[in-house]
Amino acid sequence: METVTLENQTITEFVLLGFHDVAELRLLFFIVLTVVYVSIVTGNVLIIVAVISSRRLHTPMYFFLANLSFLEILYTSTVMPKMLEGFLQEAAISVAGCLLQFFIFGSLATAECFMLAVMAYDRYLAICYPLRYPVLMGPRGCLGLVVTAWLSGFMVDGLVVALMGQLRFCGPNHIDHFYCDFMPLVGLACSDPSVAQMTTFILSVVCLTVPFGLILTSYARIVVAVLRVPAGALRQKAFSTCSSHLAVVSTFYGTLMVLYVAPSAIRSQLLSKVFALLYTVVTPLLNPVIYTLRNKEVHHALWRLLYVKLTETLS
Repeated sequence: METVTLENQTITEFVLLGFHDVAELRLLFFIVLTVVYVSIVTGNVLIIVAVISSRRLHTPMYFFLANLSFLEILYTSTVMPKMLEGFLQEAAISVAGCLLQFFIFGSLATAECFMLAVMAYDRYLAICYPLRYPVLMGPRGCLGLVVTAWLSGFMVDGLVVALMGQLRFCGPNHIDHFYCDFMPLVGLACSDPSVAQMTTFILSVVCLTVPFGLILTSYARIVVAVLRVPAGALRQKAFSTCSSHLAVVSTFYGTLMVLYVAPSAIRSQLLSKVFALLYTVVTPLLNPVIYTLRNKEVHHALWRLLYVKLTETLS
């Protein structure tokens, strides 16, 4: 599958090895992950439809949740189709296609970091400043925060991809991963990748620790504010809303920090792929599960929507 030009020994495509370490389980992995992928897309689409269709959910919190669901559909769809192909046959991808996949996936993952921080900030304002909340989190403010989160991801990863585009790849062309991730890709570069590596490390630290720091600060202030409220339904509702968001944050940020801020902590490439699966597959699956099963308003909106559709069909 390796294609080489004699002039500059530059390859034109890569082969994604995927989970070649467990070749005997390929069919099982394909079936399970296909079901998971369909569940991710279906679950997150249902959340978006519920938010759009129910006026009760036309609030900042659910506006951010719908954007988070849309983000997760996109970045999972950037990676999983190629990964599933790798379980059935050799998955080849052009160098340009590989860089494009890395750019889109990395941009969306970075945008999600900021989106989760925005959601934590929204909960902080709603709980700590309930009377001023409608003014502080008005429609223009919500839109500005969402646009900033989306653009930040594409701007940051655009710089990384621009540096990676300067690298020369002359073989081998086998990437020991199920998608075009940074470390396996620069490991194949024939030219010096130190500038791209240092830039990516700095940007990874900034884009992970700054939003994560904002999330921790927001929730620390939320906890202090909630503990001042007498025990009862109000305190329980506040903790319930925040715990759903924290469950998603813990899985997503935990795996990203291990993979991109402290990659030396992972000794095995197979273990690295397992960690990558956590934030490419598990977190997008957790989002609809947590927010539909634990959130009564979303639950009711979906049941109401189903009831309307059934009524229209029967009539």
